[in-house]
Amino acid sequence: MSGLSRRIVLGGLAAAPLAAPAVIKAQTSSKPIKIGLLSDMGGPYVDVGGPGNKVATQLAVDDMGGSVLGRPVVIMQADDQNKPDVSTSLARQWIDDEHVDVLADGAASSSSLAIQQVCREKKVPYLATGPASSDLTGKQCSPYCTHWSYDTYALAHGTGGALTKAGGDSWFFITADYAFGYALERDTINAVKAAGGKVLGAVRAPLGTSDFSSFLVQAQASGAKVIGLANAGTDTQNSVKQAAEFGLTKTSKLATLLMQISDVEALGLKASAGLIYTDSFYWDMTDKTRAWSKRWGDKMGGRVPGLLHAGSYAAAFHYLKAVKAAGSTDTDAVMAKMKATKVNDFYNTDVEVREDGRVMHQMYLWQVKSPAESKYPHDDCTHLATIKPEDAWRPLNEGGCYFIKA
Repeated sequence: MSGLSRRIVLGGLAAAPLAAPAVIKAQTSSKPIKIGLLSDMGGPYVDVGGPGNKVATQLAVDDMGGSVLGRPVVIMQADDQNKPDVSTSLARQWIDDEHVDVLADGAASSSSLAIQQVCREKKVPYLATGPASSDLTGKQCSPYCTHWSYDTYALAHGTGGALTKAGGDSWFFITADYAFGYALERDTINAVKAAGGKVLGAVRAPLGTSDFSSFLVQAQASGAKVIGLANAGTDTQNSVKQAAEFGLTKTSKLATLLMQISDVEALGLKASAGLIYTDSFYWDMTDKTRAWSKRWGDKMGGRVPGLLHAGSYAAAFHYLKAVKAAGSTDTDAVMAKMKATKVNDFYNTDVEVREDGRVMHQMYLWQVKSPAESKYPHDDCTHLATIKPEDAWRPLNEGGCYFIKA
């Protein structure tokens, strides 16, 4: 374990509430229930996830009273650096040495797929809240994984399908050069073709790229009506800014295939006005989402949370309720309860956890407001459409998950 990880673990343990007496006979131990978050703590996804995911997870723990089955709940968090080898090493050490009960987050899809493999081998639940690759419930599925917030299939069919049907029938992709980008490009190409569009080309940009000029030149030369940005976080922000500087937005439509509220706020409404994106959560949807967002924002310097933060809360809250219902942290018992019980929290109502682990949220299509349209702080988006779960997510029999019967 790195010095940073060790300090985080020890700090989390020191801050844990005193264990209450065990009250459920099914599990008499008073040792902590440990939730381990493997996150991006300093890279392109730090704002969309990062420390905000720990704050969201802590709110879920608080709402469970701080303990379950008489056992205090401890949250650990470490930086997986968006690297599969680092993620694998941390996951193994936390499970073997720290006896972590459940892993969560995962940040980059390449890291999360590595975490999923370890959790499948070690028979430990994995709450995938950070990654987007639809392969997590597809060809690389696990009976111990639940996938929250979003995935590349839903993003592609939401934004990609809408823009193609609106006349954007020729596409060029600028794609993050790792598992998430490949999956998002693949799923969007399928959605574009299904809607009658065509793909003119694609180029792949390394994760953490600061200069997109060469990629934007290729996109511009293609003559495509839509430039699909199959990236996220600061990569999306940089590519949007530079596309405007190149004048690309005057001749082509930008498709921000994974945009989040933190990206909108970082770019500002002047730079991002009119952009359309797909998401499962917006802070200003209801009284309940506003109240929860204020709780989160009070701990995060007045920011508003995004879908990964909301998803981190939902996943941890549902997991802890399943532990309580099972009377144990036994993986098989908890997973059975998680899949048998509907998800209910401040923004989900009776949401199914499908057999392959896909959490069947509604998805929403949003358009970024202009500065003139925004009436109060963080009033960033207009709701365009609600996408029903059966339309948002890949059909169960099309994912290729090995334990799903044909």
